Amino acid sequence: MSGESRKTAEGLTYLSGFGNEHSSEAVPGALPDGRNSPQRAPLGLYAEQLSGSAFTEPRAHNRRSWLYRIRPSAAHPPFTHTHNGWIRTGPFTESVPDPNRLRWDPLPDPADGTDFLAGLWTLGGNGDATRRTGMSVHLYHANSSMDRVFSDADGELLIVPERGGLLLRTEFGLLHVEPGHVALVPRGVRFRVELLDTAPGDGPDPTARGYVCENYGAPFRLPDLGPIGANGLANARDFRAPVAAYEDVEGPVEVVSKFCGNLWRATYDHSPLDVVAWHGNHVPYVYDLRRFNVIGSISYDHPDPSIFTVLTSPSDTPGLAGVDFVVFAPRWLVGEDTFRPPYFHRNVMSEYMGLIEGAYDAKTAGKGGFVPGGGSLHNMMSAHGPDRETFDRASAAELAPQKVDDGLAFMFETRWPLTLTPHAADADHLQRRYDDVWQGLERHFRPLH
Repeated sequence: MSGESRKTAEGLTYLSGFGNEHSSEAVPGALPDGRNSPQRAPLGLYAEQLSGSAFTEPRAHNRRSWLYRIRPSAAHPPFTHTHNGWIRTGPFTESVPDPNRLRWDPLPDPADGTDFLAGLWTLGGNGDATRRTGMSVHLYHANSSMDRVFSDADGELLIVPERGGLLLRTEFGLLHVEPGHVALVPRGVRFRVELLDTAPGDGPDPTARGYVCENYGAPFRLPDLGPIGANGLANARDFRAPVAAYEDVEGPVEVVSKFCGNLWRATYDHSPLDVVAWHGNHVPYVYDLRRFNVIGSISYDHPDPSIFTVLTSPSDTPGLAGVDFVVFAPRWLVGEDTFRPPYFHRNVMSEYMGLIEGAYDAKTAGKGGFVPGGGSLHNMMSAHGPDRETFDRASAAELAPQKVDDGLAFMFETRWPLTLTPHAADADHLQRRYDDVWQGLERHFRPLH
């Protein structure tokens, strides 16, 4: 492609409040004064609304943005169906839900020239994208920047880098996303992924690697705090939106759209990333997970892991999320007379956990363990908890205040079981002996009489 990108300033702008109205313009005067759709938009631009919710949803839940662009999105040729690669979408009907505890090593190295879209690999999911319920878990492993543009009509994409930084060129501007950050691209927003300062992979070429939650349901929002009060967990002020930037590009550009589980492509005669100004609340953003304000016990025991929720996609049942995004960020452990790792547990929710860096305090790290880039799945009511080595160590530990700052883990937690794709169930990097980590948990019961 040829052309140029323009922006008002480097970097991002902080959101004044999560989900509130925001605006940005790459050229002064590009935003209309007081009217969303004036008879003639400023600077010869086209006015266009992008709706992420139904028009009549309650104001607090309504998502929409007005875009002022060089060409309207309607100016494109027909799309044709293209190969889906390793991407799958709910409903997941190729196999049955598996009650076993499962764990995977990181994805193998990709073939040369694999970009973010080609490097997406679906582990599994639930629900039905056509009915806007449920979610899917993808991983990505890429070694090439995209020279095409992608959008997802099926859901919003929460991108969790584990290795290598990403530059997301979106219709709204640029998002720089490093490991330890997450980025959210709303449903229908077009973007391109370029690799930044990628970490060396296992092969000769650098790669970028990470996780993606595709949320078909209600858009992610901050959870209610209830008795916690007004402060804590993720603060709205820490979410950052792009500064407006645009591409004024003439020439063929491949655009790929995900629609009802399939990929469709068209060749435009211009870049669709041509938004000069915008305002609204249906916007992409980035969040630094280390800014999460952890809440925990300062006496004994520890609260349920729901206190680590960063974002939630609510369902029609209050408190029962379609999917929660949870982070286990650096924190102090100070509970007295308390077994401090996560407790043994069976849960009505299903949990997919990934590791961004370091080690997780309930699992043994290292080869054959829970490692960065890998992941585990504990479907609903599957028994899980600390492995034997962790249990033995924690049971004998001196209970002095302890700083947990040598790892960063996360979880996608969902109300429905996750059904695996056949390629995830049969993957070479599936750990076949994961159950062994709980072997050797001995009987310690000693009746008093």
